[in-house]
Amino acid sequence: MAKRGDVVIDIEKCKGCEVCISACPQNVLAVASEVNNKGYHYAVKVNEGCTGCANCAIVCPDAVITVYREK
Repeated sequence: MAKRGDVVIDIEKCKGCEVCISACPQNVLAVASEVNNKGYHYAVKVNEGCTGCANCAIVCPDAVITVYREK
């Protein structure tokens, strides 16, 4: 059974570089159609398939992603 995870993104600090989206093997992340206060289309979680691998957080150049894992 795969471990479950959850992704939390600080959308006001996200610049929408999409590196996290490419790094996610479960296709959990996508670009929002809305913009944040800085005018960027930020990354958002679009489904519950996160396994907690933390690839997205590791590659994020601005460290705006936190990954939580269930035990």
